[in-house]
Amino acid sequence: MNIDRNVDLADLSNGLENVPVFTERSSAVMTFPEFQYSPDNVQGPGCTIDPSEVTLPGCSCLSHSCFTESCSCLQTHGQAYDSAGTLLNLSRTDSGYCSPVFECNALCTCSDACSNRVVQRGPRLRLEVYSTENRGWGVRTLEAIPHGTFVCEYAGEVISFEEARRRQLAQRSEENNYIIAVREHAGTGSITETFVDPAMVGNVGRFLNHSCQPNLFMQPVRVHSVVPRLALFAGRNIDAQEELTFDYSGGYSNQPPVEMLSTQNDAAIQASRTDGLQRKECHCGANNCVQFLPLDLSIIK
Repeated sequence: MNIDRNVDLADLSNGLENVPVFTERSSAVMTFPEFQYSPDNVQGPGCTIDPSEVTLPGCSCLSHSCFTESCSCLQTHGQAYDSAGTLLNLSRTDSGYCSPVFECNALCTCSDACSNRVVQRGPRLRLEVYSTENRGWGVRTLEAIPHGTFVCEYAGEVISFEEARRRQLAQRSEENNYIIAVREHAGTGSITETFVDPAMVGNVGRFLNHSCQPNLFMQPVRVHSVVPRLALFAGRNIDAQEELTFDYSGGYSNQPPVEMLSTQNDAAIQASRTDGLQRKECHCGANNCVQFLPLDLSIIK
């Protein structure tokens, strides 16, 4: 493996991930932000459920890998991955939403190598946090990624709507805002909301930039808890050294896997204001760029 001389071989995750997260740090790049690395979601202010608590029932399979015919998890929720761990449901329904994904969990008796355990194993790819030309820090892959492969989570503090609103209103225009609100639609008008903020506690996902033409898409995945993990999968084949991006509004190929709106922004750039919130210009460079990063006004209204 060839690594650029400016890449810090120290692991950003401090051994918390199965694969080290490399970083590009030198006197020629920006000051690296201070935060606590956590590979998983943590309970934040206003969150009534501890994301680390096992609250979902498990299967009683004794096989190396579960089969739909006999696994209660797969029979209840459907098969999400193939034998290689690739997400099967890459297409959207007519309403624009993916089927929910549930993995086998800590109460299941199947093997840790079960094909229905993907996101819970953490990233398996060599990723590098690096300084982009005009969008602050970003993440690129050091190896090719096949379509449908799990890349990483967007992990951080799980907070309440009220706390998300308080944090957004308290932010200064020059500060970064990483809060993502995910709204899942289930059946007859039922909506589940999850608010994740990796600003102070988060993982490599906090460094992912927005693109109006992304190569990753977000899929809520439930493992041990009813609190979903915000998992990012490759929306197409991705080459080594490509920057990894997702659409902060939740879209991919104009069809959103979930309704997801964010006010995340990069380093200080020219901006306009909307309803008192800073709206940042988008510098993704895509042909279909909408000029401004997505902005969720529903949190402050």
